Amino acid sequence: MAPSILVVGATGNTGRGAAHTLPELLQATQRFSQHRVLALTRNTDSPFAEESAFHVAALDAGVEYVVRISTTAAAVRPNFRAYYPRSHWAVEAMLGSAEFGALKWTSLQANVFSTGCLAPAAQHIKHYKRTGEQPPLSLMMAKDAPVAPVDPSEVGAFAARLLALDDPTPHNKAKYVLNGPEDITGEQTVHLIEQHIGTKVDNVVYQDTSIIDGLVASGFGGPGQSKTVMASIKYALMTMGDGSCNAATTSKEVRELGPPKRTPSDVLETLLDDQN
Repeated sequence: MAPSILVVGATGNTGRGAAHTLPELLQATQRFSQHRVLALTRNTDSPFAEESAFHVAALDAGVEYVVRISTTAAAVRPNFRAYYPRSHWAVEAMLGSAEFGALKWTSLQANVFSTGCLAPAAQHIKHYKRTGEQPPLSLMMAKDAPVAPVDPSEVGAFAARLLALDDPTPHNKAKYVLNGPEDITGEQTVHLIEQHIGTKVDNVVYQDTSIIDGLVASGFGGPGQSKTVMASIKYALMTMGDGSCNAATTSKEVRELGPPKRTPSDVLETLLDDQN
């Protein structure tokens, strides 16, 4: 089989950025110019079971280097109340064990995605321009706490830059914090909306986690999943309200290699264009 780089989840939020960026980067390197890029979708019903099995298979197959996408750094700990950050912590602990010493890896602890964070803002603007009416605005962000949401495509592009390095050894066993370039609060998001609609926003609900209730009720996670476990996702959203997810926490290695550049305003403009 020809030497290859595998992008798992290539059609997902971050995977598209990696799959788009990687081929061009590889062509510019002597070591990887003949490598193929294999792009696969993935199933997320059992994240720890499936991802841990993937890494065991990678270890057994002699894969040289893995870059994985984790979640918000402030949530990746064994006692976090939401289930999926605990899964990410467990995968990182597994990869850091002596048994996985032969497999180089880097984990990217990406902040909340700006596309999801700002989607309600884009929807509110479009609704007002279409109808002249303002429904209540529900935001995941707190009114005053700064958060630096990151464009998921830029997370994937950063992963691609790591994969294209001639020698990833300096980044082995590293856990890098990726944020967007600019902090924003819930109140500043409201101001962005007001700039677009030319009037005050009437009714705002900050740190609204009701969207999670709707997801759980619709069967999010697939059949057989515990609704209590799925509903714990709302605790992950609460990290945006404690000030721990700001731009200053971005790892210095990320800044050196090429940090995300798209601001909340940039992403909002893209969302508005996409919804036209």
